[in-house]
Amino acid sequence: MTESWKVTGAYFEACNCAVACPCFFMSAPTEGNCTAVIAWHIDKGNFGKVALDGMNAVLMAHSPGHMLQSKWQVALYLDERASAEQQQAMGGIFSGQAGGHLAALAPLIGEVLGVKPVAIEYSENGKQRSLKIPGITEVEIAALEGQGGALVTVSNHPFTPVPGHAAVISTSKHLKYTDHGMTLDISGKTGAYSPFAYQS
Repeated sequence: MTESWKVTGAYFEACNCAVACPCFFMSAPTEGNCTAVIAWHIDKGNFGKVALDGMNAVLMAHSPGHMLQSKWQVALYLDERASAEQQQAMGGIFSGQAGGHLAALAPLIGEVLGVKPVAIEYSENGKQRSLKIPGITEVEIAALEGQGGALVTVSNHPFTPVPGHAAVISTSKHLKYTDHGMTLDISGKTGAYSPFAYQS
C-alpha cells in the first residue's frame, strides 16, 4: 500500500512564451515550443512519517510543440539538504509517480533526462519570486502590474500544475537554464506564481 502524503507551500514558474502563456489555455506556445522551469517550496509536508517541511524541488520541462500534443523532455532537481528518504519521497511526488495531481502529467513525458540532488536557493520578496541552482538555472519573476497596481490573476485555467489556486501572472526579469544540452537565456517572458497543495 502506498504511503499517504500531503505537501503545501509556494510554487512559481517561468517559460519562454510571451505573457500570458497560451499553454495555460491549451493553445500552442508562442515560440512553437515551450521550455519551462517550475519551482516548489514546501512550507509543510509529509510522506508517511517522513517530514518534508522547508524542502525545495525544481522541474525543467521542454515541449517541442503544443504541450498537449508533444512528448516532453524533463529533468527533476531535488534539494540536496534532504535525506535519502526525503529525496525519494519528493522524487515520487514531483515526478507524479506517487499519485496526486502531477500524475496526470505523466502521459505527456517522453524522456526523463535526469533526477539529481542540487543546491536550490528559493526566495520570495513581495511580488517577486526567484530561484537559483548554481551552474544550472537562475530565474526571477515579478508580478505584472494590473489596473490600479492590482495583481493580474487567472483562475480556473484548464492547464496548470497547480489546480485550485489563482495564478498571479508575472514577467521574467531573467530565465537562464543550462543543462542536458539545453541553453536558454531570456527575459521579459511569462511567469506565474501561487500557493500549491498536493496530496495522495
